[in-house]
Amino acid sequence: MSDGHAERLRRLAAQRGCDTMLSGVRPTSVREQLAALGAVAGDDLPDLYGEGGPVAELELRVAELLGAEAAVFFPSGTMAQQVAMRHGAELTGRAGVGLHPLSHPLVHERDAYALLAGVRAVSTTAAPRNPTAAEVAALDEPIGTLFLELPLRDAGFVLPTWDELVAVVAAARARDVRVHFDGARLWESTVHLGYSTAEIAALADSTYVSFYKSLGGHSGAALAGDAELARHARAWRHRYGGTLFQQWPAALAALAGLTRELPELPGHVGHAKVVAEALAALPGARVHPTPPHTHQFRFWLPHPAAALNAANLALAEEERGWFVGGWRDTEVPGLALAEVTVAGPARELDAEAVTELADRFLRRLVD
Repeated sequence: MSDGHAERLRRLAAQRGCDTMLSGVRPTSVREQLAALGAVAGDDLPDLYGEGGPVAELELRVAELLGAEAAVFFPSGTMAQQVAMRHGAELTGRAGVGLHPLSHPLVHERDAYALLAGVRAVSTTAAPRNPTAAEVAALDEPIGTLFLELPLRDAGFVLPTWDELVAVVAAARARDVRVHFDGARLWESTVHLGYSTAEIAALADSTYVSFYKSLGGHSGAALAGDAELARHARAWRHRYGGTLFQQWPAALAALAGLTRELPELPGHVGHAKVVAEALAALPGARVHPTPPHTHQFRFWLPHPAAALNAANLALAEEERGWFVGGWRDTEVPGLALAEVTVAGPARELDAEAVTELADRFLRRLVD
């Protein structure tokens, strides 16, 4: 076992044992996850190569939630987005794809868009937000598809306003450009945008959603759009190796998330504002955006990441309290960054309790 893996197991064990948790959710064991699947499983037969069973039920449910003709289950969002890019390029005859420099395909997918989908990235803006209508209208080369990540995770989980989103989509349409929503975290974006998932997805030609980032699923994603997109997606999913023999465990976990977690997300988003305000009052702290657009936001403290991670682990192991983990150093020496996720456990903490937990954490830095 590598040192990194052993350290990860130590963190997970500490997290599982906490009575109080500010960021994230308590890890669950394989046995606990199997029990949760059994609670939602029916008597229908498993899917076979993506046909029937819980996979078919999940695709119908997602299509309804997104107001789409069809939705296709994928084992990963990366694969689903490659298919969306390829489809746009083939329909328009233009290989250029409008992508933000901080978008998931450019930051986290090892150039798969170019190496596998055969498309070319065209930067939409250098600002740490989604592009504006004026920026899309002013692009100096043609694109076939405009990718909009809602929210833009690596800029701080930031969203446009509804009017800004409508305007940028209109600007793309004026250039005869298809629009794709990277909606890995679309489920929790409805509060800030003020519209339902179906109303948001109706603006785009295709939408990808994730089942594990906010819904607590095991893995998997869906690509939703019209029937033509679905036929294309099934063909290319097969070619990419994504039509697995059976995927019912991931589909069942996703269905459970849609039933149990999706209704809770608006409450998480609302409480994130309370948590962010309390954290922003800490010495030298900063949060972004203010207030948060979703139930996740960025959080900075003026200490080295190693010290912050050590303090958080010690707090968890010795006092059964989890503050915020996953700290990483920034380009400013002595200033570290973490992402805060306000979920069920944090809903139990009011502003006073957040401050009290933070004080216990900060005392360990002093010690």
